[in-house]
Amino acid sequence: MADETADQTSAQPVLQDLLFEGDFSPLPADMGFRGPVAHRVAGITYRQLDYWARTGLVVPEIREAGGSGTQRLYSFRDILLLRVVKRFLDVGISLQQIRVAIDHLRARGVEDLTEITLLSDGFSVYECTTANELFDLSKGGQGMFLISVSSVWREIEGTLSTLPSERAEFLVAEDSADELAARRRDRAV
Repeated sequence: MADETADQTSAQPVLQDLLFEGDFSPLPADMGFRGPVAHRVAGITYRQLDYWARTGLVVPEIREAGGSGTQRLYSFRDILLLRVVKRFLDVGISLQQIRVAIDHLRARGVEDLTEITLLSDGFSVYECTTANELFDLSKGGQGMFLISVSSVWREIEGTLSTLPSERAEFLVAEDSADELAARRRDRAV
């Protein structure tokens, strides 16, 4: 089993650490959504989507853009994270603070996505997993913004189920990352 897992891991490059371990997606692992769908469902612009992918905030888990003609494929988990980032931006949290929060959650290896509620006092982002933590965090009297990841999950799950998706194709050829080059090569034959 360990050898099998090692073989699967080496077959695909790891683009970024997963923020959430486990199978939280209602879709198959190789099913993804292209950028236009991902940015619409997340409620962000395509420019934001592209910038966040290039800077490593939310890198597409299924397929990164690999050259002319290829398109990123975002997983359900990626779109969930994009939507959470958008919610924090909407309440005035800086992108820098959001990056710190996401890096912290990745480093901690969060186990169950639906058990997390993220909080903010307008300057920092906090994680809350129990009612006692929520009470302790809000004790200072400052207003807190609550974002329940599970409620964001439910919102995008329904939306994504009605939108087009596609399976990732992992080609073995050396130029497989460049879909346009592959099409030209096939046409020439």
